Amino acid sequence: MAQWDALVDAALGELASRSLLRATRPISLALPPAPPETFPGPGPWDRAAVEIRLDRATLHQWLAEGGEASGQEEELGEKLILFSGNDYMGLSSHPAVREAAAKAAQEYGMGPRGSALICGYTTYHKSVEESLAELKKKEDCLLCPTGFSANMAVMTALGSISSLLAVGRKPAKDERIAIFSDALNHASIIDGIRLIERQQEAVVFVYKHCDMSHLDFLLSSCSIEKKVVVTDSLFSMDGDFAPLPELVELRRKYGFLLVIDDAHGTLVCGDNGGGVPELLECESGIDISVGTLSKAAGCQGGFVACSTRWKSLIQSRGRSFIFSTALPVPVVASVQAALHVSRKERWRRSLVWRHVQYFASLTKLNITSPIISIVVGSEEAALRAGRHMLRSGFHVTPIRPPTVPPNSCRLRITLSASHSPDDIKRLVDALNPWLSDKHAKQSFVEGHAEQSYVVASKL
Repeated sequence: MAQWDALVDAALGELASRSLLRATRPISLALPPAPPETFPGPGPWDRAAVEIRLDRATLHQWLAEGGEASGQEEELGEKLILFSGNDYMGLSSHPAVREAAAKAAQEYGMGPRGSALICGYTTYHKSVEESLAELKKKEDCLLCPTGFSANMAVMTALGSISSLLAVGRKPAKDERIAIFSDALNHASIIDGIRLIERQQEAVVFVYKHCDMSHLDFLLSSCSIEKKVVVTDSLFSMDGDFAPLPELVELRRKYGFLLVIDDAHGTLVCGDNGGGVPELLECESGIDISVGTLSKAAGCQGGFVACSTRWKSLIQSRGRSFIFSTALPVPVVASVQAALHVSRKERWRRSLVWRHVQYFASLTKLNITSPIISIVVGSEEAALRAGRHMLRSGFHVTPIRPPTVPPNSCRLRITLSASHSPDDIKRLVDALNPWLSDKHAKQSFVEGHAEQSYVVASKL
């Protein structure tokens, strides 16, 4: 987008005039000589990603939440099937990921300990950035310590544009950045927006969840020139997709910068794991794609896939990047292995979506992703449902305020390539008290739609 390119170039010029432009200088470490081994189907290691244990004290503490005691706690087993994690591809326990981390640790320990701009950035970090830029079809990429810090860095860098161009004074209201944010965006986006709003660098508009008519109205009513729309691509608590093709059309109409958080879509969606934009065939319409490496990649970290000019601005003004210690080398080595496995073991992605179809066929729920929310209502009802699932042998955490609004408490279920069809069948059997309720399917749909007005108050 020519307008935004010019704005970023002007901001970079101002930084350069003050000698405030920053760049990473990789410390040279020898990369692995050969790619890791991959496999044609699931192995015994996959079960380690979903079979867990709770010690007896933790089990009793969980069951005691809400003041309900059954007297049968001693009869419960400590082994559980995990249905509440975000390891969608089952890569956290993959032999290649384990081996990459172990070999890097044996050779380099944790690697240089410092921020990326000081000494923490190595050829391992650079290699992962290049792989992620290729995956996301972007010119460049910036590796961050977490997905949360990546979103914060993007937001603070955005806000810095209005301050840099105001030169020595607070920007007037019409010189600020107008940010349009989906009502159910992730907390890291919200906190970043709050920060730059507090610094008088941005004006914030919250549009109703996935409501393009409302967004269109807000955009058309806003006279501020510098507009940004930011949204999750796949919403973490509802499992629904942002209407990215419609957002891209609005981008053409209004010329705004489109920023997405593809945390739950990366590696899961699209033939190549490029995320929701690849799935919906609109990659070229996304300006900045934030992601995480702690979900489908099964590791740790975050990233910002963007142009080289945006990378330069973010690494010079994104404080959560600048002032955080870089990821340890063994973690980065495990990420590189996970990305390789994701490319080669494409059956994992297919298996996740077969599990989605199987769950839908068993429950008759209209689910569209590996994230499934069963809305049960009150906090007490959610705790009771969570205890029932625990007694049935499943780790399914009840989601309560402040994560979701009051009276929309839920069981949040996630499906992984490491699950078996039998795991899913037994899970659905345990969920039957909520699925068989004649109102369950209606509350599943309506429980999400009513939240937009409530959650908007978070900003």
